Amino acid sequence: MLIHPWDASLDDAEWREWLASHERWGVLAVNNLDSTRAPLVLPLHFAITSDELLMHLARPNPVWPHLEAAAEVRLSVHGDYAYIPSYWRAKAGGAGEDGVPTSYYSAVQFVCRPTIVDDAQGKVEILTTQFAQFQPEGRHAAVAVEEPPYGRMLAGIRGVRLNVVRVEAKFKYDDANPIEHRERVIGYLDERNRGLDAGAAAQQRRRLAAVGEWRSPRE
Repeated sequence: MLIHPWDASLDDAEWREWLASHERWGVLAVNNLDSTRAPLVLPLHFAITSDELLMHLARPNPVWPHLEAAAEVRLSVHGDYAYIPSYWRAKAGGAGEDGVPTSYYSAVQFVCRPTIVDDAQGKVEILTTQFAQFQPEGRHAAVAVEEPPYGRMLAGIRGVRLNVVRVEAKFKYDDANPIEHRERVIGYLDERNRGLDAGAAAQQRRRLAAVGEWRSPRE
Protein backbone atom coordinates (compact mmCIF):
# COMPACT_ATOMS: atom_id res chain seq x y z
CA MET A 1 0.00 0.00 0.00
CA LEU A 2 1.43 3.35 -1.05
CA ILE A 3 1.48 5.75 1.91
CA HIS A 4 2.54 9.34 1.29
CA PRO A 5 3.86 11.29 4.29
CA TRP A 6 0.64 13.32 4.44
CA ASP A 7 -1.51 10.16 4.40
CA ALA A 8 0.36 8.33 7.16
CA SER A 9 -1.14 7.60 10.55
CA LEU A 10 -0.06 10.30 12.98
CA ASP A 11 0.77 7.62 15.56
CA ASP A 12 -0.33 4.15 16.66
CA ALA A 13 -3.13 5.64 18.74
CA GLU A 14 -4.79 7.04 15.60
CA TRP A 15 -5.25 3.74 13.81
CA ARG A 16 -6.09 1.92 17.05
CA GLU A 17 -8.84 4.44 17.86
CA TRP A 18 -10.16 4.27 14.30
CA LEU A 19 -10.26 0.46 14.40
CA ALA A 20 -11.93 0.46 17.81
CA SER A 21 -14.78 2.55 16.39
CA HIS A 22 -15.34 0.27 13.39
CA GLU A 23 -16.44 -3.30 12.90
CA ARG A 24 -13.53 -5.71 13.18
CA TRP A 25 -14.23 -7.09 9.75
CA GLY A 26 -11.47 -7.47 7.20
CA VAL A 27 -9.96 -9.50 4.40
CA LEU A 28 -7.21 -12.05 5.01
CA ALA A 29 -4.83 -12.52 2.05
CA VAL A 30 -2.73 -15.69 1.87
CA ASN A 31 -0.21 -16.58 -0.85
CA ASN A 32 -1.19 -19.47 -3.09
CA LEU A 33 1.14 -22.49 -2.96
CA ASP A 34 0.97 -22.38 -6.75
CA SER A 35 2.67 -19.09 -7.62
CA THR A 36 0.88 -19.04 -10.98
CA ARG A 37 -2.52 -18.89 -9.27
CA ALA A 38 -4.20 -15.99 -7.51
CA PRO A 39 -3.77 -15.61 -3.74
CA LEU A 40 -6.56 -16.75 -1.45
CA VAL A 41 -8.64 -13.91 -0.01
CA LEU A 42 -11.01 -14.51 2.90
CA PRO A 43 -13.54 -12.01 4.32
CA LEU A 44 -13.90 -12.52 8.08
CA HIS A 45 -14.41 -11.11 11.56
CA PHE A 46 -11.39 -11.03 13.84
CA ALA A 47 -10.69 -10.22 17.47
CA ILE A 48 -7.69 -8.11 18.38
CA THR A 49 -5.43 -8.20 21.43
CA SER A 50 -2.31 -6.15 22.13
CA ASP A 51 -0.19 -8.04 19.59
CA GLU A 52 -2.41 -10.67 17.97
CA LEU A 53 -5.43 -11.07 15.72
CA LEU A 54 -7.67 -14.04 16.51
CA MET A 55 -10.14 -15.82 14.26
CA HIS A 56 -11.56 -19.21 13.37
CA LEU A 57 -12.48 -20.81 10.06
CA ALA A 58 -14.36 -23.93 9.02
CA ARG A 59 -12.24 -27.06 8.73
CA PRO A 60 -13.31 -27.64 5.07
CA ASN A 61 -11.97 -24.22 4.07
CA PRO A 62 -9.50 -24.62 1.16
CA VAL A 63 -7.09 -22.10 2.68
CA TRP A 64 -5.45 -24.49 5.17
CA PRO A 65 -2.53 -25.92 3.16
CA HIS A 66 -1.68 -22.43 1.91
CA LEU A 67 -1.91 -20.95 5.40
CA GLU A 68 0.20 -23.74 6.89
CA ALA A 69 2.98 -22.94 4.41
CA ALA A 70 2.80 -19.15 4.81
CA ALA A 71 5.54 -17.35 6.72
CA GLU A 72 3.55 -14.11 6.55
CA VAL A 73 -0.02 -13.13 5.69
CA ARG A 74 -1.77 -9.78 5.41
CA LEU A 75 -5.11 -8.75 6.90
CA SER A 76 -6.67 -5.60 5.47
CA VAL A 77 -9.39 -3.38 6.95
CA HIS A 78 -10.82 -0.29 5.29
CA GLY A 79 -13.70 2.15 5.71
CA ASP A 80 -14.92 5.76 5.62
CA TYR A 81 -14.37 5.81 1.86
CA ALA A 82 -15.87 8.10 -0.76
CA TYR A 83 -15.37 8.94 -4.42
CA ILE A 84 -14.38 12.59 -4.82
CA PRO A 85 -15.44 13.96 -8.23
CA SER A 86 -13.04 15.89 -10.42
CA TYR A 87 -14.99 19.16 -10.20
CA TRP A 88 -14.80 19.08 -6.37
CA ARG A 89 -11.00 19.18 -6.59
CA ALA A 90 -10.51 21.95 -9.14
CA LYS A 91 -8.14 24.65 -7.98
CA ALA A 92 -9.82 27.72 -6.54
CA GLY A 93 -10.86 29.98 -9.41
CA GLY A 94 -10.07 27.30 -12.00
CA ALA A 95 -12.35 25.45 -14.37
CA GLY A 96 -14.25 22.60 -12.71
CA GLU A 97 -13.50 20.21 -15.56
CA ASP A 98 -9.78 20.62 -14.93
CA GLY A 99 -9.96 18.97 -11.53
CA VAL A 100 -8.57 15.48 -10.87
CA PRO A 101 -10.83 12.95 -9.10
CA THR A 102 -9.63 10.82 -6.22
CA SER A 103 -10.79 8.42 -3.52
CA TYR A 104 -10.84 9.13 0.19
CA TYR A 105 -10.48 6.23 2.60
CA SER A 106 -9.07 4.92 5.85
CA ALA A 107 -7.10 1.66 5.68
CA VAL A 108 -5.22 -0.45 8.20
CA GLN A 109 -3.20 -3.48 7.09
CA PHE A 110 -1.60 -6.00 9.42
CA VAL A 111 1.38 -8.09 8.30
CA CYS A 112 1.39 -11.17 10.51
CA ARG A 113 2.93 -14.56 11.21
CA PRO A 114 0.18 -17.19 11.39
CA THR A 115 -0.21 -20.04 13.87
CA ILE A 116 -2.96 -22.61 13.38
CA VAL A 117 -4.70 -23.79 16.55
CA ASP A 118 -6.11 -27.31 16.58
CA ASP A 119 -6.23 -28.21 20.27
CA ALA A 120 -9.72 -27.92 21.70
CA GLN A 121 -8.83 -25.66 24.64
CA GLY A 122 -6.92 -23.31 22.34
CA LYS A 123 -10.01 -22.98 20.16
CA VAL A 124 -12.14 -22.35 23.25
CA GLU A 125 -9.85 -19.46 24.20
CA ILE A 126 -10.20 -17.91 20.73
CA LEU A 127 -13.99 -18.25 20.70
CA THR A 128 -14.24 -16.85 24.23
CA THR A 129 -12.23 -13.78 23.20
CA GLN A 130 -14.37 -13.32 20.09
CA PHE A 131 -17.58 -13.53 22.13
CA ALA A 132 -16.21 -10.97 24.60
CA GLN A 133 -15.42 -8.49 21.82
CA PHE A 134 -18.36 -9.03 19.48
CA GLN A 135 -21.09 -9.90 21.97
CA PRO A 136 -20.12 -8.18 25.22
CA GLU A 137 -23.74 -8.23 26.37
CA GLY A 138 -23.39 -12.00 26.81
CA ARG A 139 -26.61 -13.96 26.21
CA HIS A 140 -24.68 -17.00 24.96
CA ALA A 141 -23.82 -20.35 26.47
CA ALA A 142 -20.39 -20.90 27.98
CA VAL A 143 -17.76 -22.15 25.56
CA ALA A 144 -16.11 -25.24 27.02
CA VAL A 145 -14.60 -28.47 25.78
CA GLU A 146 -17.17 -31.29 25.62
CA GLU A 147 -19.94 -29.01 26.91
CA PRO A 148 -23.02 -28.28 24.77
CA PRO A 149 -23.76 -26.52 22.57
CA TYR A 150 -20.32 -25.42 21.39
CA GLY A 151 -18.15 -28.29 22.59
CA ARG A 152 -19.38 -30.69 19.92
CA MET A 153 -18.78 -28.03 17.23
CA LEU A 154 -15.09 -27.50 18.01
CA ALA A 155 -14.03 -30.37 15.74
CA GLY A 156 -15.54 -28.57 12.77
CA ILE A 157 -13.33 -25.48 13.05
CA ARG A 158 -9.67 -24.54 13.29
CA GLY A 159 -8.39 -21.50 15.10
CA VAL A 160 -5.88 -18.97 13.78
CA ARG A 161 -3.61 -16.68 15.75
CA LEU A 162 -1.89 -13.95 13.76
CA ASN A 163 1.13 -12.45 15.50
CA VAL A 164 1.41 -8.85 14.27
CA VAL A 165 4.81 -8.09 12.71
CA ARG A 166 3.98 -4.58 11.55
CA VAL A 167 1.03 -2.30 10.86
CA GLU A 168 0.56 -0.08 7.82
CA ALA A 169 -2.09 2.60 8.29
CA LYS A 170 -3.29 5.22 5.83
CA PHE A 171 -5.80 8.07 6.09
CA LYS A 172 -6.21 9.53 2.61
CA TYR A 173 -8.13 12.81 2.92
CA ASP A 174 -6.20 15.39 0.87
CA ASP A 175 -4.09 16.54 3.83
CA ALA A 176 -1.44 17.89 1.44
CA ASN A 177 -3.96 20.35 -0.05
CA PRO A 178 -4.76 23.78 1.45
CA ILE A 179 -7.16 24.03 4.38
CA GLU A 180 -9.70 25.90 2.22
CA HIS A 181 -9.72 23.05 -0.28
CA ARG A 182 -10.39 20.45 2.42
CA GLU A 183 -13.11 22.54 4.02
CA ARG A 184 -14.79 22.91 0.63
CA VAL A 185 -14.76 19.15 0.03
CA ILE A 186 -16.17 18.51 3.52
CA GLY A 187 -19.09 20.76 2.55
CA TYR A 188 -19.63 18.78 -0.66
CA LEU A 189 -19.57 15.48 1.24
CA ASP A 190 -22.09 16.78 3.76
CA GLU A 191 -24.34 17.98 0.95
CA ARG A 192 -24.14 14.77 -1.10
CA ASN A 193 -24.54 12.54 1.98
CA ARG A 194 -24.68 9.15 0.33
CA GLY A 195 -22.95 5.87 1.14
CA LEU A 196 -20.10 6.51 3.58
CA ASP A 197 -19.87 10.26 2.84
CA ALA A 198 -20.62 11.18 6.47
CA GLY A 199 -17.79 8.97 7.72
CA ALA A 200 -15.37 10.34 5.13
CA ALA A 201 -16.30 13.91 6.06
CA ALA A 202 -15.84 13.13 9.75
CA GLN A 203 -12.38 11.70 9.10
CA GLN A 204 -11.40 14.68 6.96
CA ARG A 205 -12.54 17.08 9.69
CA ARG A 206 -10.57 15.12 12.29
CA ARG A 207 -7.41 15.04 10.18
CA LEU A 208 -7.74 18.72 9.30
CA ALA A 209 -7.90 19.60 13.00
CA ALA A 210 -4.91 17.39 13.78
CA VAL A 211 -2.72 18.27 10.79
CA GLY A 212 -3.76 21.82 9.89
CA GLU A 213 -1.74 23.23 7.00
CA TRP A 214 0.53 20.43 5.81
CA ARG A 215 4.23 20.99 6.22
CA SER A 216 6.87 18.57 5.01
CA PRO A 217 9.00 17.18 7.89
CA ARG A 218 11.99 18.65 6.01
CA GLU A 219 10.59 22.18 6.15
